[in-house]
Amino acid sequence: MTKRKILVTSALPYANGAIHLGHMVEHIQTDVWVRFQKMRGHDCHYVCADDTHGTPIMLAAEKRGITPEALIEQVRTEHLADFTGFHIGYDNYYSTNSPENKAFAETIYRKLKADGKIVSRTIEQLFDPEKQMFLPDRFVKGECPKCGAKDQYGDNCEVCGATYSPTELKNPFSAVSGATPVLKSSEHYFFRLGECADFLKEWTAGATLRADGVRMAHLQHESLNKMNEWIEGGLQDWDISRDAPYFGFEIPDAPGKYFYVWLDAPIGYMASFKHLCERTGIDFDEYFKPDSTAEMYHFIGKDILYFHALFWPAMLKYAGYRAPTGVFAHGFLTVDGQKMSKSRGTFITAKSYLECGLNPEWMRYYIAAKLNARIEDIDLSLDDFIARVNSDLVGKYVNIASRAAGFIAKRFGGQLASSIADNELLVRLQREAATIAAAYEAREYAKALRDVMALADLVNAYVDANKPWELARQEGQDARLQEVCSVLINAFRLLTIYLKPVLPKLSEGVEAFLGIDPLTWSDSENLLFAHVIQPYQHLMQRIEPALVDKLIEANKQSMEQNTAPAAAQCEPLAETITIDDFAKVDLRVGKVLACQFVEGSDKLLQFTVDLGFETRNIFSGIRKAYGEPEKLVGRSVIVVANLAPRKMRFGVSAGMIVCASGTDDAQGLFLLDTDAGAQPGMRIG
Repeated sequence: MTKRKILVTSALPYANGAIHLGHMVEHIQTDVWVRFQKMRGHDCHYVCADDTHGTPIMLAAEKRGITPEALIEQVRTEHLADFTGFHIGYDNYYSTNSPENKAFAETIYRKLKADGKIVSRTIEQLFDPEKQMFLPDRFVKGECPKCGAKDQYGDNCEVCGATYSPTELKNPFSAVSGATPVLKSSEHYFFRLGECADFLKEWTAGATLRADGVRMAHLQHESLNKMNEWIEGGLQDWDISRDAPYFGFEIPDAPGKYFYVWLDAPIGYMASFKHLCERTGIDFDEYFKPDSTAEMYHFIGKDILYFHALFWPAMLKYAGYRAPTGVFAHGFLTVDGQKMSKSRGTFITAKSYLECGLNPEWMRYYIAAKLNARIEDIDLSLDDFIARVNSDLVGKYVNIASRAAGFIAKRFGGQLASSIADNELLVRLQREAATIAAAYEAREYAKALRDVMALADLVNAYVDANKPWELARQEGQDARLQEVCSVLINAFRLLTIYLKPVLPKLSEGVEAFLGIDPLTWSDSENLLFAHVIQPYQHLMQRIEPALVDKLIEANKQSMEQNTAPAAAQCEPLAETITIDDFAKVDLRVGKVLACQFVEGSDKLLQFTVDLGFETRNIFSGIRKAYGEPEKLVGRSVIVVANLAPRKMRFGVSAGMIVCASGTDDAQGLFLLDTDAGAQPGMRIG
């Protein structure tokens, strides 16, 4: 087997809040893959860091009366404790507010500037006269210029889905001070992404030949399709600067100008790895030089694909470094069908999970058992969580050891048989090592674990067929009893090898029980004969429903916020219109033919709607209320059919889907339906 050099990263958590189970999906996915690669004997390094810069950090620190540096160090400590609690095995967990990151950011900027990829121009921005600061899009609120909805952010309307400039908002106000912002000019610096289009078109569709001869596509198929849309639509220059006051790195030779957080955040991967190299003697250049044969993979959420599949490869390429070998995007996590959302409070924190006494490996297994290589959302059904873990891990897997270890200890002094004639089952288990390895390599964890549990079923069938408890009562059956139990202990060891990337802590317990060195993947080729094992210690408890009830109670306020809102306050009536005004609005019944998330947006859903006389593409800003868009397929909706088509960053929206909403987020958004019999295209009036 060719030994590979691999660098792996997870997206950097922002240092403004707690780690929740949505974060854990990605870090568990990454950690499983890294542990598998290390078990195979490859030089695999896993780095991450806290993403620490930006206006939100500056304002949060100011609100607490501490420095940004003190805030991010406190949050980093909390984040690392949560990840460590879930057995995420980083080789280095760092911070983007580091000397290494500052040096790399400045170096990359200077190289891009020397290559003509940086340009400056004067722009107009909204400025808070009270706080004396320019306002990022998300810190300006006002009325949507398209539909008039109140309390909307400066870049996107969550009611109608429109995108716009903050300067287009009606009656804008600063979300920081409440003051009315004023327009003010400022010089900004832009990365000329459009000039990188030819390279990006080639890179996004390309593949890298790994050291072991395997061609690795840079992007998943779904990601490639989306990147092609964006590239063909024309890539815009990217504003990489922000004005003081700002917490971050000042741009060289540009006093009062700072690197935008999304410029130095991915550079944080390099900085964290550099910090690891300085501590361990790893050759940094071997992994980042333009002709590097080492592999570099980024595990990310689908919402930040735009930055990782376009900006980041272009920055690396034109600054004289290598581009990633692969960018692996995943979907979001829902809990009992509800999309996790920090703004709506529907997330379960990692800390609460651990403090409630739940085993982190229960969640590692459950999440891994749902993950594949596609960009699909996964749902944490708490009832299914209990049932699957208890059935698979306790009922099928751990019980194998408990059913055999006692006989080996009491009857044979803890020693396994010196030979096994009846080894058909073990040969079968060993034969599956390559298939399971291929599934892990391809990030098809759900398939890998299905295969492992199918093998566990075979082992349990062997137990039932050979009945060691009956052999123990029969005269002259000691040799057979020892052989059967030795088969079971060896089978348990093989299953542990296959589960070790997912269950590292439990595997340590198995290694101690068996009295063996840490298991590697190649250990599946060997069996234990005449080997002395240690007394069996219970390895895993069943999930008691009371523990999950405790977890729900700990997060109850946030989980019930949307289902038990306070009495709704109605929005005041709009001004009176005439029947002629109303007649201008053409409302039609539509049927949803397709619905999906919009890559690069955390608010929009993309609908394909049948209006009877034609099919329309419509973007709607209701994603936060409908976390499983596929479930909307087939239902009726009401559409404003004569609304002028609107060109958005993601495509053209040809209509508006009508929803009901309250005066605040807590009251939710609700699609309007029709009675049975209403057909697509029928007019509403």
